[in-house]
Amino acid sequence: MERWAMLAACVLLCCSCTMVTAIQRADMFPYGTLNGDSVLREGDDETSKVLSLPRPLYFFNSPFSQLYVATNGIISAQDLPMEKQYVDDGFPTDFPVVAPFLADIDTSGGRGQIYYRVTEIPSVLNRVAQEVHRGFPDANFTPTHAVVATWENVPAYEEQTRPPSPPNKVNTFQAVIGYDETDSYVLFLYPEGGLNFFGTLPKESYNVEIELPARVGFSRGEIPNILTSRNEGPYYSVTSNEQSVKNLYQFGNSGIPGLWLFHTGNRYSFDNIVPASIKAPIVLKTTTFSFSFRFLQQCSQNAFCTDYATGFCCHCQPGFYGNGRQCLPDGAPQRVSGKVSGTVYVGSTPVSLNNIDLHAYIVVGDGRAYTAISEVPEPVGWALMPVAPIGELFGWLFALELQNSQAGFKLTGAEFSRHAEVVFYPGNQRLSIIQTARGLDDHNHLTVGTVISGSVPFLPPGAEVTMEPFKETYQYYPSVATSTSIREYSVVTADRGSESFSFQLKQNITYRDCPHNNQAATPETLQILMERVFVMFVKEERILRYAITNKISPVRAPGPELHNPCYAGTHDCDTTAQCIPLEDLAFQCQCATGYTGDGHNCYDIDECAEGLGTCGDNSECVNLPGSHRCHCQRGYEFGYDGRTCVGEFGNSFKKCPGCVCVCLWFLTPFSPSVFFFFSDIDECSSSPCHINARCINGLGSFQCQCQLGFFGNGFYCSQQEGQYADGYPITGVYKPQCDAEGQYLPQQCHGSTGYCWCVDSRGEERAGTRTPPGAAPVDCDRPVTPTERPESMCERWRASLIEHYGGKPGPQQYVPQCEPDGEFSPVQCYGETNYCWCVDQNGRMVPGTKSDDAVKPACISSVPPPTVRPTSRPDVTPPINTGITLLYAQGQKIGALPLNGTRLDESRSKTLLALHGSIVVGIAYDCKENQVYWTDLSARSINRASMVSGAEPEVLINTNLVSPEGLAVDVKRRLMFWVDSTPDVIERANLDGSGRRTLFDTDLVNPRAIIVVSSTGTLYWTDWNREAPKIESSSVDGQNRQVIVSDGIGLPNALTYDSATEQICWADAGTKRLECISSDGSGRRVIHANLNYPFSMVYYRNHFYYTDWRRDGVIAVNKHRSLFTDEYLPEQRSHLKTNCIMHTL
Repeated sequence: MERWAMLAACVLLCCSCTMVTAIQRADMFPYGTLNGDSVLREGDDETSKVLSLPRPLYFFNSPFSQLYVATNGIISAQDLPMEKQYVDDGFPTDFPVVAPFLADIDTSGGRGQIYYRVTEIPSVLNRVAQEVHRGFPDANFTPTHAVVATWENVPAYEEQTRPPSPPNKVNTFQAVIGYDETDSYVLFLYPEGGLNFFGTLPKESYNVEIELPARVGFSRGEIPNILTSRNEGPYYSVTSNEQSVKNLYQFGNSGIPGLWLFHTGNRYSFDNIVPASIKAPIVLKTTTFSFSFRFLQQCSQNAFCTDYATGFCCHCQPGFYGNGRQCLPDGAPQRVSGKVSGTVYVGSTPVSLNNIDLHAYIVVGDGRAYTAISEVPEPVGWALMPVAPIGELFGWLFALELQNSQAGFKLTGAEFSRHAEVVFYPGNQRLSIIQTARGLDDHNHLTVGTVISGSVPFLPPGAEVTMEPFKETYQYYPSVATSTSIREYSVVTADRGSESFSFQLKQNITYRDCPHNNQAATPETLQILMERVFVMFVKEERILRYAITNKISPVRAPGPELHNPCYAGTHDCDTTAQCIPLEDLAFQCQCATGYTGDGHNCYDIDECAEGLGTCGDNSECVNLPGSHRCHCQRGYEFGYDGRTCVGEFGNSFKKCPGCVCVCLWFLTPFSPSVFFFFSDIDECSSSPCHINARCINGLGSFQCQCQLGFFGNGFYCSQQEGQYADGYPITGVYKPQCDAEGQYLPQQCHGSTGYCWCVDSRGEERAGTRTPPGAAPVDCDRPVTPTERPESMCERWRASLIEHYGGKPGPQQYVPQCEPDGEFSPVQCYGETNYCWCVDQNGRMVPGTKSDDAVKPACISSVPPPTVRPTSRPDVTPPINTGITLLYAQGQKIGALPLNGTRLDESRSKTLLALHGSIVVGIAYDCKENQVYWTDLSARSINRASMVSGAEPEVLINTNLVSPEGLAVDVKRRLMFWVDSTPDVIERANLDGSGRRTLFDTDLVNPRAIIVVSSTGTLYWTDWNREAPKIESSSVDGQNRQVIVSDGIGLPNALTYDSATEQICWADAGTKRLECISSDGSGRRVIHANLNYPFSMVYYRNHFYYTDWRRDGVIAVNKHRSLFTDEYLPEQRSHLKTNCIMHTL
């Protein structure tokens, strides 16, 4: 107790001898494109695109689901009128307004920028919560979302007849709206020196030189009224004259000059805006010590600090590596994400990169770094292929370490800046690359922003770039690493063959080391070997890819070391394991910290379940792959050390030895290294969504989605208009019958067929209740007695546990998951958590399958599949067939999406195969041998894997392939067929890869999809030559080649076969149509005329299932009704490629 009393006295002493200053620009909430902001168009009177809110925002006492940000310093909940209708007027306005600085602002000509975004980032939400709790101590407020709008260096509007204002007469200010399910609060931030004009001349000035002071405040706008049409709503003004505008950065109601806080809305009762009131100023500067929260040295939770003579340093604990401020587990793979922006001249053509995505994946145990940049415009995509240094940074950071060396991350941690300059020869084009690392996210993944500017040589479309292995020497100095090298590369084009070029690379990497540790052994020089360099640009996907294997060692490292499998990268350790070299060629595999196993197979340790977590009192432990995280319980927050949970506004902390006096209650919310976490609230428990919508709870938020057949925002859903044509119901279409309250009637009937059945509250058919036309109706109010079969073991166990839990199992409690036929689902999970495992047919766990990843384990069902029955008539609901699964390719994985009848069963979707470093394009299934085949664009290979537990992928063909895409398997003849879109060939081989031969290599421009009809021995393929697209056919041995369709098509991406009608069907990304035609060219008809961007398609039971690149999901279309009937949107959104039907999962 005496220690804490002394500490409190120290804090008070420091705060008593201080002076107060306003917030600085660095104290504003993070903003800009690297933080995910959108940028408002430049101009005098611009309004942003609608900013849709994930949940309603209560402003005053009204909910709003969208916002607009305007040039003139305001945010509104409705689209704004022309500025002349409000910019010269005072409060109140006719429409809802949040006004941090309402004035006539003009950003034309690139003067200033306006940024805005909706965010759920914990660091932003926690800082908002801290500010609110300081200004409103009694508030029970945990923000789930925040809107951040920033006006940076914006000038006032000036008439052209007036002399221009000085260039420094610009303003910078920020508005932050934080809200949860019931309340909203607004922060206005005016940094010191940020306001340089305080009003603007009226638009309708009539030569009157009277400046109107900026208006700051809030207005509800007009409120509809039954008697008077509209009433003037409440409003609140912060400013009234020019002096009050000047006071904005000199004073504040939060205790901090320049920071203003207001309570702006409540769901239940709210009269008017309530300002915060903190009279005692909060100290920002002291004269008794030098301390800045912006450069606070905070150790990682996996580090310890050591006090040296001149200060303290952070060091990673054993089992982790890094610079002490950021530490990662040894041997675990690492991911990187970020944005790429800038302007690149390709020849003389400027190409803008507007915050496109960059993702990297590094297998640390091999030093293999994969980098992908998405949505790259085609001219610059080809031209940037030689610029592998963009991805080389990640190879240097996480290179495979040979003896007496260390990879870059051990020096830099997750906060550094890299400046590189590339000079191309012989053209002397110059390209600048600036990459800035901004720390680790909540999953310990590195975040890096990249800015590219300059010029690059032109490369023709279709060019290939190859780079030989090379070595580069890095020189190390305090806080900087530098290198200079000359690189050679070859460009292969169809016109010019192979040509050699070179470029010079100069780079500096600056970081923050710890100067207090004089014993730190920093290398003077290290050499990095880069080999297996692979670069490519995928035109169709607009993705630029780099893959490089990196090894770092002392200069002139002894040669024999390279032969050890650990150094050569030929070991068989798990990707989450470390390879430890022993004598000669011997080595040992050791699972990374946080994983357990024999090193060849490693599994995550649940530190929370096994009592290995480091969380203290008043906290909750959350397991992560390879580690865990501590969340403070509600009413608590992290203290100074970022680990100990203390009561709100507590000032207890852990520090290195020595006395540092800090006003912690102010510094904590502004510290960029300290994060706060709150327990999630299940908003769905209060039924916030419309009766025809479903509620999806998420961490800190929820989502309302209208059910199939309805559209809207989830809070209000109305029936799809697609049920009608020209005002009349479509013949043969089932129309749900509803009561006056919008609920499903218990009995539903099909108006055309006469079939009737009972439904539950969700409109789902109750088994055993369907009756044919003319039969006596079933009493839908009586429970249906099950007659199909007795309860299975899984169902009995499930019922027993539910009874044990009192009928309401909690989200963390285990309840067996059963298939519709009563068998155990192959994947079992604890409640709503990600802790899952595989089970056999008796419900017993399959050893080694436990997982705590967001992606469920790929479990193979041990129950034999049911017999596939003939397709039922379209007006009769077929029995549920649990053995039908839709497979789809998505980047580095093959996903499995079971069908429940013909509906997409999203709840049972899973990853079938995770193929790191691959780009899966075509997939096919062999039902006879239960094997999946796929083409890999990254590895340029064709592969397969058996669908039995423990089976490993097998490479069948990996030579003389360039861009293998569409793939088809002829089960009857045991053959496979594929297209290669770069050499423009169609080939075939036996299913084991033998007997390969080319069928066609002429009159092909861009072959895409291919299918085989085993019953007739016929091949069909698409060729989307933009000048003459076509669909062709031939026999499986390459005979009788003929064109089936050549008119009225654009980009025929997807192709499938309708066995019921024996027609070929295709989906066209150019015409947006789904069409079918007989093999002889007759009977052509349009199934659907309004698709988005189809890529691949399969047919099953009167339904087409196609992958859509606009929705990044799987869409179902009913053939007879010509309607979209279902869709599946994976959690991780990226282009889905080929899909196929699998009968035995």
